[in-house]
Formats: sequence, C-alpha cells, structure tokens
Amino acid sequence: MALIKKLLVTGVIVSVAAASGFAWWTKQALPVPGAPIEFSINPGSGVAASAQQMAAAGVPVNPTLFVLLARLTGDAGRIKAGSYELKPNTSPRRLLSQLVRGEFAQEAVTIIEGWSFKQMRQAISSHARLKHDTVKLTDAELMAKISTEYKDPEGLFFPDTYLFAKGSSEIEIYRRAHQAMLAHLNEAWEKRNKELPYKTPYEALIMASIVEKETGQKSERTMIAGVFVNRLRTGMLLQTDPTVIYGMGDAFVGKIAKKDLLTDTPYNTYTRGGLPPTPISLPGLQSLQAALAPAETPALYFVSRGDGTSQFSSNLPDHNRAVNRYQRGITTQ
Repeated sequence: MALIKKLLVTGVIVSVAAASGFAWWTKQALPVPGAPIEFSINPGSGVAASAQQMAAAGVPVNPTLFVLLARLTGDAGRIKAGSYELKPNTSPRRLLSQLVRGEFAQEAVTIIEGWSFKQMRQAISSHARLKHDTVKLTDAELMAKISTEYKDPEGLFFPDTYLFAKGSSEIEIYRRAHQAMLAHLNEAWEKRNKELPYKTPYEALIMASIVEKETGQKSERTMIAGVFVNRLRTGMLLQTDPTVIYGMGDAFVGKIAKKDLLTDTPYNTYTRGGLPPTPISLPGLQSLQAALAPAETPALYFVSRGDGTSQFSSNLPDHNRAVNRYQRGITTQ
C-alpha cells in the first residue's frame, strides 16, 4: 500500500510539473530570427496538418504541443487557411490566436493620385504578392467583372494604399478601389451645389480628373474647378492641355506642340466644346471635392507662374498680360 501511495503521489507531482511546464511553454516567445517567418495554412487543413505545415515552413513550434494547445483551448476546429507571418516575440498561444482570428500577412499596393488607369494596371500586375488573374483581360473584360454600370475604367478607381493578404486576387483590389471611388463620389455629389453644370456624378468625375491633372497645388484646386465651371456655364471651350495629352495617347512624348492643339480628338478641348467623354486620370479626394464645391470666382483664365502656382484672370487682356509676364518674361503696363 505504501508503494502504491508513493507512486500515486509521484504521478501527481509529475502531472502538475508537466502541466506547469506546458503552461509556461504556451507563453514563451518562440525562437524567431530577426526577419519574420512566412508560412501558409492550406484550405481544409485540420489542426494536426496545420501544425505540420508550419513546421515544414520553418516555424519553430513543437507540432505535438501546438495540437494539444489547440485542443485544450477548443480552437482546434477554428484555424483559418491563408498566408501568415510569424514575427519575433510571438508565443505559441499568440500564434494560435493569429490562426484563429485570420490575421493574415499584410501586403500593400499604392495607387497614386493622377495616375491613368493604364498606370494602375501596371502597378497591380507587377506586384509580386498578388494573384495575377486579370493580366490577360482587356479593360472592357475587367470592367465587366466589376461593374454593370460603367464600361470605360478611366477615373473610376480611388487612388489610395490598399492592404491585402498575400496571394489575394487582383480583382479584389480593383473592386475595392472602384467601390471606394463610387462612395467618395456619391458623398460629394449629395453635398453639391445643385446649380453646378453637371447632369450626372460621372460628369463631375470627369471634371475632377481634369482638376487633378491641372495642378499639383492642393490649395488651388477649387479655383481651377471654378474657372472650368465658369467656362462650361458660358459655353467657352475648356482649352485644357491635359485632356489633349490624354487624347494623344502614346504619341505624347513629353512636350505638346501647337499642331497637337489643332489636331481633333474626342479629348481635344481646344477643338470640342464641353467635357471630354471620360475622365483622364484617377482623381483624389480633394479634386473630387473641388469639382463639386468649386470656388465662387469671376476668373475665366489661369496661367502658371512657373513656381507651381497660378495667376487667375477674369478677362482676356489681363490673361494675356499674365501670359507675357510669366510665360514669356515680358513686363508691360
């Protein structure tokens, strides 16, 4: 009896020690080198398979103990498939939480204000961490997967930085950027002055894209929009170089000539009245807001001062004097 009692006591002590050791292990940082360790959990994997996939990828966690932890916590059936990163100072308990919460490794792609849709496509198709499932699609085919309302993609994607899990579909980025643009556009449209010369939000988007390309000075965007709104109201030609350049396509090599201003295209606002048929760039939020809340100004003209700012004029003689001064270096009284 004494021997049995002694063995029982010893067993209890060993069990308590083992339990204490296991609890200690779950809270200790795994030995991760300086750089995070990338690993993936395949769809349909159970906890044992997940533990083996982590071990195979170099995650320094004991598979047997990790499975035990997942089962004891009731999380064995809640692990989400996807791509992950194991960062330094991560404990087994924290690692399990990552897998249960689906805290996937985050990548980012940045779309710049003023880019064309062509430039956006290049940035997305060249990102190594995206699933390239749109590369062979034409612009029209791509838009058909995203929208039932719009066919031409230009201007319809909001420039921003988009986070995504490694291996995400390119379509996901396009959809998110398109939905973001529509949300910002519709919000600005609802707050607009009803007397603005736009029939639809899309026309306002076209104007915003022109404002985006006309100035890099955020403080001038409402004035630029005000000038173009005044021209639309009075029936003047918009006469804006960025639309001409867009209409030239690959023929534009960095400099616009007089013959380009005289060559008619659907985007030449020197030869055609009103707005061009589509946006010419991806406008940012400030350009959207400027197009739908332009400055109240008598100005009909503006010219670059050469320092990034513009000189605005309400009549042609004043504008011509400004052109002479800032573009030709001629000062007249």
